[in-house]
Amino acid sequence: MPNIEQFLTEKEEAEIVEAIRIAEGKTSGEIRVHIEQQCDIDTYEHALEVFHFLKMDNTQQRNGVLIYVAVDNKSFVICGDQGINNSVGPNFWNSTRDKIAAQFKSGHFKQGLIDGITEAGQALATYFPWDHNDKNELDNSISKG
Repeated sequence: MPNIEQFLTEKEEAEIVEAIRIAEGKTSGEIRVHIEQQCDIDTYEHALEVFHFLKMDNTQQRNGVLIYVAVDNKSFVICGDQGINNSVGPNFWNSTRDKIAAQFKSGHFKQGLIDGITEAGQALATYFPWDHNDKNELDNSISKG
């Protein structure tokens, strides 16, 4: 696998941030992407730690979604806060995971992330529609560890 700096080009990162901006334009929800080179502990548990570290559990409506990627582990996790998790069905994140995984298997990392962001954004818009009083509670940039 590529190192973290080669995983996505600058242009691809900008396209992902734009996908987040577009998705969040329809919802009060917050979406973040976090990329690390490797994860030496349980990936899901670590993704939850990152979720908390990025303060994604501090949104007003508890509707943050994190897509966490561990490059060397060839793994990713989608974490939703309790507000969104209580709203979507139990298989929702599986369908989002499958869309991302299909693109990742083909080496289309940018498109996989955009597909995941788009699907998460659609769910957030359904359950947490944008409101004129809405403000962007979290940074849209891709964080790296």
